[in-house]
Amino acid sequence: MSFLGVETSLSGRRWIGPDVEVARAAEMMEQQTALPAAVCQVLARRGVPSHEASGFLTPQLKELLPDPRRMKDMEPAAARFLQAVERRERIAVFADYDVDGGSSAALLLVWLNQVGLSATLYVPDRIDEGYGPNDAAMAALAREHDLIVCVDCGTLSHGPIAAAKGADVIVLDHHLGGETLPDCVAVVNPNRQDEDGDLGYFCAAGVVFLMLVELRRQMRDKGLGTGPDLMALLDLVALATVADVAPLIEANRALVRQGLKVMATRQRPGLVALADVSRMDSAPSTYHLGFLLGPRVNAGGRIGKADLGARLLATSDPAEAEAIAARLDELNTERRDIENAVRAAALEQAEARGLDAPLVWAAGEGWHPGVVGIVASRLKEAAGRPAIVIGLDGDEGKGSGRSVSGIDLGASIQRAAAEGLLIKGGGHKMAAGLTVARDQLEPAMARLSELLAKQGAGDLGPSDLKLDGMLMPGAATVPLIEQIEQAGPFGAGAPAPRYGFPDLQVRFAKRVGESHLKLSLSDGLSNGIDAICFGAFDTALGQRLLDHGGARFHFAGRLEINTWGGRQSVQLRLEDAAEA
Repeated sequence: MSFLGVETSLSGRRWIGPDVEVARAAEMMEQQTALPAAVCQVLARRGVPSHEASGFLTPQLKELLPDPRRMKDMEPAAARFLQAVERRERIAVFADYDVDGGSSAALLLVWLNQVGLSATLYVPDRIDEGYGPNDAAMAALAREHDLIVCVDCGTLSHGPIAAAKGADVIVLDHHLGGETLPDCVAVVNPNRQDEDGDLGYFCAAGVVFLMLVELRRQMRDKGLGTGPDLMALLDLVALATVADVAPLIEANRALVRQGLKVMATRQRPGLVALADVSRMDSAPSTYHLGFLLGPRVNAGGRIGKADLGARLLATSDPAEAEAIAARLDELNTERRDIENAVRAAALEQAEARGLDAPLVWAAGEGWHPGVVGIVASRLKEAAGRPAIVIGLDGDEGKGSGRSVSGIDLGASIQRAAAEGLLIKGGGHKMAAGLTVARDQLEPAMARLSELLAKQGAGDLGPSDLKLDGMLMPGAATVPLIEQIEQAGPFGAGAPAPRYGFPDLQVRFAKRVGESHLKLSLSDGLSNGIDAICFGAFDTALGQRLLDHGGARFHFAGRLEINTWGGRQSVQLRLEDAAEA
């Protein structure tokens, strides 16, 4: 049954409220705990029983963090790393060029620096070298180092790791593994095929952190003390977890929550400089990590120098941090301009091909490899289907894909690569990369579409909009939102609660920025509520609200606290509306 009777909203979606069991559990929890109904609705949706509500709202990392030794190869990985530390060996860190790779590298570099060791950082160039280890780089590193640690990459790098003759190699990764593993000291990866998958929600930085936890245990057992303060490193883990869209469940939830507290102390020069150049004016949140800090760290790997992000996160020099942060901010602006041009061309091409296929894709000459992943996300959002965007250069194309919930894109891309239709490809369920020969582009995309159709991607219609409950503007207060946020942090795998506001009038609506809509909504009984609807100006939703003619609407969205000039107010992040 639809929520508030909305079968077809202004964006074409049906509104769905909490199911009967969740609603009952929320009511019972409200009676037993005296928590606000809105908080109980969130907890009930997450499956939290009443007697565990208090503990869920105050998660303890020591209770949620798994034993690192649950992951295969964890003990030998930590033991070999500790041996390198004890012997003062030459260590190299080979990292991916995104936020997760940069944060993972920084975790190791900072830890080593605190025990008086420096390590060589190597981040491959996205265009010249592509993702992951390559033969030439690994062979060169092996000639100068005793140990190479690959972070956020390496699980499928059999050849390049074999090329690292004379050095030991450890892989700390989270990408889907193949049937065989590279021949090296250890491959620590919760998404190896011989793992049970229970810890598959960790990003690479989470895996690196767990290795440092195991390292600490081994140091203690050998009478070497406990080493650097690991809790102080959680700001890096939190940044990577959110930016890599890892689900905020179980231990990840506690890691991010504690990491945000660490970040708020402004002790890491790189993150302080990045927050300042991003004009952050409030305590860090998952929004800031995902939409302000993360894109800027990524900008170096996308269109600039690949190691800028990792260097920023690892530096202890405020002056160096300010210089790198300023450069990353410039690159992020350049990235947005490039992205907008590619997005317009890709959307036009995808629409001509059809947005109702199991796979939505586009390919273009010279499209920058650094933005194809972002544009794939935009296509996915527009079509509600898996999307791939490819930049063609010479005889090859390099692309990135993004998927929707319930459709495993990484597995399909690995299958197509195994069948010889792709030069290479890999990733995880929601995001993946690929390289394809130009003359194999059409058959490769057709095969991927077929594989995704078998998972049901072709049957996806407009997604239902799920709501957690109903509120009136007068009930939406700053203290209530602060209590709701205790059930967070919210993000991938743990969406922020969405509420319906029934039968409101639009007091005013105006365009802000390039395409956003600012509104003031009223029920005639209270001061109403302010709302912001991002990217809505050119949509049917935005145009109807601008041209409202005094009509009344039901509204749906997520509540947030807006901080401006040191004052806090309630704001509705509007996602949809329907004629009342």
